[in-house]
Amino acid sequence: MSQPWIARTGTAAVAGIAMWAAFPPRNWWFLAVLGLGLLFAALSVGAPRVRTGAWVGFVFGLAFFVPLLPWIGVYVGPLPWLALAAVLAGYLALFGAIATVTMRLPVPPVWFTLSWVLVEALRSAFPFGGFPWGRTAFSQVDGPLLPLASVLGAPGLSAGVALFGSSIAWLLVVLVRAYRRTSTITTEVTDGVGPATERSSGVVRIATAAVAIALLAPIAAIAATPASLDRNIATTSARIGAVQGNVPRLGLDFNAQRRAVLDNHVRTTMAYGRAIDTGQTEQPDFVLWPENASDISPLDNADAAGEITAASEAVDAPILVGTLIRNPDGRPTNSVLVWDGAQGPVDRYDKHIVQPFGEYLPWRPFFRLFSSYADMAGDFRPGTGPTVVDVPGRSGTVTVGVATCWEVAFDRAARQSVREGAQMLFVPTNNATFGRTEMTYQQLAMSQVRAVEHGRAVVVAATSGVSAVIAPDGSISRQSGIFTSDVLTGRLPLHDDMILATRLGPWPEVLAIIAAVAGLLFALRSRTRFSLRPRRVAARATGDTKELDGIGD
Repeated sequence: MSQPWIARTGTAAVAGIAMWAAFPPRNWWFLAVLGLGLLFAALSVGAPRVRTGAWVGFVFGLAFFVPLLPWIGVYVGPLPWLALAAVLAGYLALFGAIATVTMRLPVPPVWFTLSWVLVEALRSAFPFGGFPWGRTAFSQVDGPLLPLASVLGAPGLSAGVALFGSSIAWLLVVLVRAYRRTSTITTEVTDGVGPATERSSGVVRIATAAVAIALLAPIAAIAATPASLDRNIATTSARIGAVQGNVPRLGLDFNAQRRAVLDNHVRTTMAYGRAIDTGQTEQPDFVLWPENASDISPLDNADAAGEITAASEAVDAPILVGTLIRNPDGRPTNSVLVWDGAQGPVDRYDKHIVQPFGEYLPWRPFFRLFSSYADMAGDFRPGTGPTVVDVPGRSGTVTVGVATCWEVAFDRAARQSVREGAQMLFVPTNNATFGRTEMTYQQLAMSQVRAVEHGRAVVVAATSGVSAVIAPDGSISRQSGIFTSDVLTGRLPLHDDMILATRLGPWPEVLAIIAAVAGLLFALRSRTRFSLRPRRVAARATGDTKELDGIGD
């Protein structure tokens, strides 16, 4: 086992842990820059082979995803958690292999970045709709690069972090090589050998280019973004109340007490209504309840309908109610109903992107072989139609975009809502099944990124926490505790225009993917024509069996 191989493995592990530490609840955003810089160094120094690059990526992936995702196994055991972490590490192995090839082209940080965007896009789409959790963009809610999301979206923010980290690492690598080369040149000149000036000028040019690229990401974020945000000026506003009623107990079976969960939200809303009546708080335009606040469908159960109607009348405002609705085909939808007092439901949203292994189980006969919990997965039907609901308010109708829980991780969910006219975004969620883990804070960060990405205020309403009110710049104005009953109130700006990231949509990511694939194909062709053949010819001429056998770092 060679020392370079051990050094690369150790560097990759440290880089992965640094990337994990950048994510909530720590929010040490700069460690994502450091982690990707270290990963770049591990993949670039010494021109490793493709298999070595794949190994480096896999080690980075394990060191990142294993500590990021333990909430998956909190109630079902370690097997699903570790299996998912290993699968996701496989995507990072693919990244390592691709980057090792493309980074041999000029300006390696650019190809490192494009390869990173490509692989993040792949794992966010495949299989079973993808798993975007742990995207680099979601680590930057407290970082100076966050405004980049309003220009190029979440993929652009990920790219900015990758470009920044890899450029700094490249600069350091170039400077170290320049120092070593200068030391060699000095020795040669002392011995009467070599044109030192010409070599040194080449090093200076490369170092200058590295510095320019290293500064590109923060300059883009600082210079380009504020103008985009300034144009997004709200003309109206709405006062809201987000109710977190809490759940009777933790775990997968919390939902067995569906009536208790509904009663908690009714009781909290009634107390909110009394506070309004006594002048302790202002009258809301509408109230937001979380996902699964009433898993007793008020469309089928008159008692549940009566309770929700009473709560709506108590606050004298419509309530957006997270519920489950049984459809004529027997399959449920995870829905949000706009419940307006005695009128009942006046609009409805059914969750479009349902969660695999939770709301439905792909390959059910296969996966039930590995876990007795497999059959606890539902058989939900994905919703169709608009991703917005119209909510009657005191100052007029407000168009609210809905991204229920899992959906907020996907770029297309919030984007579609804003393009359909959403003036604000609503993220109803239920995190009770993941206990007191970091999951809820990781999901909250996604909502913060979506606020910046589309220039919209966001309300997160959770059954058990963390609920939050988020401004269009991603800052949190109000936040609840976890596993407490609470009501968050505030006046939110309502926006009608679309900022640049919403207008560009997926195109920046698509162009980056095309460039990454084109660069990979070109690098493979060039490597085959101009690199492998001369090396093998030379190896045959010198009898270097190590080179012929493809052995080495």
